[in-house]
Amino acid sequence: MAHTFALGAEDFLYDGKPLQIISCELHPARIPVEYWSHRIRMAKAMGCNTIAAYVFWNYHERVEGRFDFESDNRGIDKFFKLVQAEGMHAIVRPGPYVCAEWDFGGLPPYLLKDPELRVRSMYPRYMQAAERYMAAFAKVIKPELVTSGGPILMLQVENEYGSYGNDRTYMTRLRDVWTANGIDVPFFTGDGPTPYMLEAGSLPGAAVGLDSGSDEKHWELARSINPGVPVFSSETYPGWLTHWGEPWQRPGVAGLLKEVGFLLSKKKSFNFYVAHGGTNFGFTAGANSGGKGYEPDVTSYDYDAPIDEQGNATPKYLALRELLGGTGAIPAPIPSMAIPDVAMTALTSVWQQLPAPIKTVTPRTFESLGQNQGLAVYRTTLVGRKSGRLTITDLHDFATVFVDGKFIGTLDRRLGERTLDIPLSTSPMPRLEILVEAMGHINFAQEIIDRKGITDRVTLGGMTLMNWETFLFPLNDAWIVGLKSTPQDARPGTLFKGTFTLNSTADTWIDMSAYRKGVVWVNGHNLGRFWDIGPQTKLYCPASWLKKGENTITVLDLLKTPADAAPVRGREK
Repeated sequence: MAHTFALGAEDFLYDGKPLQIISCELHPARIPVEYWSHRIRMAKAMGCNTIAAYVFWNYHERVEGRFDFESDNRGIDKFFKLVQAEGMHAIVRPGPYVCAEWDFGGLPPYLLKDPELRVRSMYPRYMQAAERYMAAFAKVIKPELVTSGGPILMLQVENEYGSYGNDRTYMTRLRDVWTANGIDVPFFTGDGPTPYMLEAGSLPGAAVGLDSGSDEKHWELARSINPGVPVFSSETYPGWLTHWGEPWQRPGVAGLLKEVGFLLSKKKSFNFYVAHGGTNFGFTAGANSGGKGYEPDVTSYDYDAPIDEQGNATPKYLALRELLGGTGAIPAPIPSMAIPDVAMTALTSVWQQLPAPIKTVTPRTFESLGQNQGLAVYRTTLVGRKSGRLTITDLHDFATVFVDGKFIGTLDRRLGERTLDIPLSTSPMPRLEILVEAMGHINFAQEIIDRKGITDRVTLGGMTLMNWETFLFPLNDAWIVGLKSTPQDARPGTLFKGTFTLNSTADTWIDMSAYRKGVVWVNGHNLGRFWDIGPQTKLYCPASWLKKGENTITVLDLLKTPADAAPVRGREK
């Protein structure tokens, strides 16, 4: 049955009648496709009538010019069909920039190959790529718009642009590109409730989203800057994000219930950001630029949301369900299982898998060499200066340093570390090696141009070190699966492997508390990063990534040696 959706002077109008949008945000890319229906039904049972979803450009264009809207949980049209099957409305938030604590805010890192890159602007190379993505996405999503009989009521133009820039031509151009590609539903913007953010980020004729709209004065401000369109709270926060090295963020429920009570009593529309966070599988976690300049996000995106990382109801969920008047049965909890200790042995080492080197005068960034994530080994021979103060300008993001194969120490961008002392070597021509790990690209604010690796130069006692070899390790899943056993190498940077047998499958949590820092794969699926600084010690593994019979765990640990092998296990939670 065809329906209409329009923007009134103050209300959202569905089939000509006011509609109070009560929305739960879910991100399909952070949820195994097998659980999409479950999470949507959880949101509905909590009392929501709408699902909002970010779409991450870089998740669908992993290789420049090649789009994937079909494989695994990239079939975004299928997600919205499931939303409609549950009798719910939908809101889509496709960027091109989204933030979302996602790597590079959803922008594709291949853009960083351009040394003059300017994002979120009319810079030609950025806009050419953005418009190509928007055209590709529009083809996929058009059948799911309410004007085509689908569930999608509105589309967001950019995201929190007023927190970043003031190019009104850029914002207008994005809206015009969507329209030219057949997007004929209303648009909205989302910005913090301050005068400068709303002035720079809102668009005439587009609904105004507030991040968040927790006070009546926020709504009055929005109406004064962009009158004649509905205002809603596009991000009402039931939880918050967590960075490595922090305690888990656990906002209380009392303030949330007060805020939601205000929204309900005033019949204001709002969207929970997020109702369910899911997981930053692989290398998708982003980073902020606070603290000493870099704050990488943990792998879990649980967010202390009402629906936890595994998709189960929390006390916060039950309190909100009561307040929202949610009806119907809450979907049954997702089963989970424990896995006994899995013996791990050294399989090989980064040092035994060095690919052909790339030779450069000074170090170059990952992106300039065609790599967006993973590791790189930078190697040079020390000529002239052979000891003293080593300075990396600048390190992005974590490094282990070696001289003639001997481990010297670590450098952590998160702590503002970029120097360490190199001792005098007995070798007449010492070999310096710097193993650099890329963590998440910054996803918010002015430091978003965040290239990985060594971004400028390395000096020793003030002398610029020249003539480098770079060995790239993208850490692709297929590469991990194909690794063969090699003789052991005593240096840190070991890949460990273990196998275990299952008679049945269920979700589990891989406990990495016996390991230091690195990445975990189960049956070739990248669960994400671990780090012994916490707070996260267990990585979520969905049942769909396990199988009856023999299963394999592979662990890359940047700080352990072959002698440090330790068992891992799966826990129920």
